[in-house]
Amino acid sequence: MAGLAGVYAIAGSPLALAVLGLQVLFIRRRSWWLIVLQAVAAYGSVFVFDTSVGILGFVAGSLLLTRSWPLALVVTGSVLLLGPADPVISMVLIALIVYGLATMLDRIQEVTAARLSLAMTAAAEEQLRIAAELNKSLGAALDTIAASARKGTPDVESARHSLSEARAAAVGYRAMSLAPELTTAKGMLIAAGIATDVRIRHTEPLGPAAALLATVLREAVTEIVRRRAASRCVIESATEDGTVRLSIAHDGTPSATDEFLADLPAQVAAAGGTLTTGVDDNAQVLVEVALPGTTLPDPPALSSKLSTAVLAAVLVGFSAKALLLAGSWWPLPLLVVIIVIHLRSIEGRHPIALIVMGVLTLAPIPVFEQAWLVTTGFLTGPLLLALRLRAAVPLVAAVMAVVGVTGLVIGLPYPLVVNYTVSTLVTGLVIYGLFTLARLDRELSAARDGLARSVVVEERLRAARDLHDLLGHTLAAILLKSELARRLEPERARAELDDVLAMTEQAMSDLRTVSGERGRLSLAGEADSARSVLAAAGIEVTLELGHGRLGTELETTLGAVLREAVTNVLRHSSARHCAISTNARDGEVRMAVRNDGAQAKPIRRGSAGMGNLTTRLAEMDGRLDLARDGEWFELAATVPTRSWVPA
Repeated sequence: MAGLAGVYAIAGSPLALAVLGLQVLFIRRRSWWLIVLQAVAAYGSVFVFDTSVGILGFVAGSLLLTRSWPLALVVTGSVLLLGPADPVISMVLIALIVYGLATMLDRIQEVTAARLSLAMTAAAEEQLRIAAELNKSLGAALDTIAASARKGTPDVESARHSLSEARAAAVGYRAMSLAPELTTAKGMLIAAGIATDVRIRHTEPLGPAAALLATVLREAVTEIVRRRAASRCVIESATEDGTVRLSIAHDGTPSATDEFLADLPAQVAAAGGTLTTGVDDNAQVLVEVALPGTTLPDPPALSSKLSTAVLAAVLVGFSAKALLLAGSWWPLPLLVVIIVIHLRSIEGRHPIALIVMGVLTLAPIPVFEQAWLVTTGFLTGPLLLALRLRAAVPLVAAVMAVVGVTGLVIGLPYPLVVNYTVSTLVTGLVIYGLFTLARLDRELSAARDGLARSVVVEERLRAARDLHDLLGHTLAAILLKSELARRLEPERARAELDDVLAMTEQAMSDLRTVSGERGRLSLAGEADSARSVLAAAGIEVTLELGHGRLGTELETTLGAVLREAVTNVLRHSSARHCAISTNARDGEVRMAVRNDGAQAKPIRRGSAGMGNLTTRLAEMDGRLDLARDGEWFELAATVPTRSWVPA
């Protein structure tokens, strides 16, 4: 857009820079008074400085971004009254370019916010799934142990089973990804002297499917290596219609039974998949598993369609200008070929297509002269897209030089030569911008799956860590106490069973912690969790905790504030840095969360999340402060500590 406005500034209109500045502000703030000022500047430029009516395209483009878009037709009508056909085409092109670029920028912001929100949803769903799994197995066993302890009968088997379940779950939660397991399997087979071909064509699934597929692969490969009867093995993975398929085929002898798979067929069936073994058509032993893969829904491919539509409009518009200048239809076939090559190169640019584009845009210049100078921007755009900057810039400069020299040779007025030369660069930059924004949108959409997986992995690793460090220790103590109570006399056993009952209650609390059901929050724990989630989103985190010892209720409240603050950073900002700090002084504890992604419209204090936190803090004589300093936004909670510090 700067290039488009620059053409009019070079032509002698200082108001063109004001039109550009107001355009940038409007894209960020979308305020009506900005459109009014922009219209005054644009029409003033036309009437005072005799600027081409094409500059009114900025006003029309701004109107297209509002609900009052029909007013853009009024602007177009005024242009038809004020100028000839050529500037009218320029005005329409500028309006479409402004609309297309601004809409694509909005789309990219939406995708960024959505991918973080979807990642948080995936983590929450994983937390619920972990809770359901653990409550079904460990929760029921702990209830049985507690009931037996109350009856005075130690339940050693349930204690041993619970400890085994916890350890197995911890291992299972760490076994997250199929891709690393494929690499490990290949290494094992090659080390055993078995020629191995691994063909990876799957999309890594979310949830338990990846761990289950990895377990099937591990058991199948272990059996192949153990039997030492195969000389070749082929492992293939693929994703088809949302289903992840894994096959392991080898030329060894089949097992008499499927005991090496243990209860994996039942686990796969429970997950909605199938696990089969047998011999395929090539007489190879085959283990094949198919599981529904949990993935995030694909966002609508709006940016790709929008960039194609705007690009097509730009190409057709400049082609129309060329035909008007030529005064005949002879250039039309060449222009059609140029448009087709551009539209077929949406996903990438082949060197041959680039060469053909160069020939089509430069070779006809001696024939069509001034009319064909309009099309040279069709070449500079692909050059910027296909080549590295240090190679593209000299070539773009050379094309601009060809345009300038040609204009002088054919006797065009100097201002018109400058206009054509600058327009060559501007048209190329427009094409470059459209394709770059569309590519960025595709990359963000693809990255959202990776972000969701990283958050899910972190949640499972947290569960595995807590199972080992918290619940594992408690369950081991319960087993030890239960074994001891079974061997002691009833009187002494009663004391041990009382300890078992207390430990069972602690284990229940630990289970809720592992499952993410935290009725009481630890501020330090929430800070660590916040750092993990923000880091997974690519945000650099600075964490400084100096709050000291606080009461449970105060920690829970501040933990809730921190959760909401982090959620807002993820959902409502484009932060690159976030600083979380706490300190206690003068009878108050203060927690601040600062990020450098402040939006034009800051978070409203009256929103649901902020309103709840303000109420909770007020109940503790505290307050919530929101502040903005340039690009930095700060949320700070301050609470008196006098009544909340534990004795």
